[in-house]
Amino acid sequence: MIPARFAPYLFGLILSGLMSAIVSGVATLKAIGLPPGFPLQWLSAWLTSWSIAFPAVLVVAPIARRLVERLVQH
Repeated sequence: MIPARFAPYLFGLILSGLMSAIVSGVATLKAIGLPPGFPLQWLSAWLTSWSIAFPAVLVVAPIARRLVERLVQH
């Protein structure tokens, strides 16, 4: 089991992985269609996207949380 103090990082890892997989899949499909090598093209695009998305989520998530706190009523 992973200690609770790592929960925000694990959440960011999972969220960025799923979102970058979806977005890179759609973008790759739109760019090249569905050729025989699509899965490898998608995997390559996804890994590149994820390597950018994960650090971005760690930086942007606290900013987004503060913005949401200011926008919602308490």
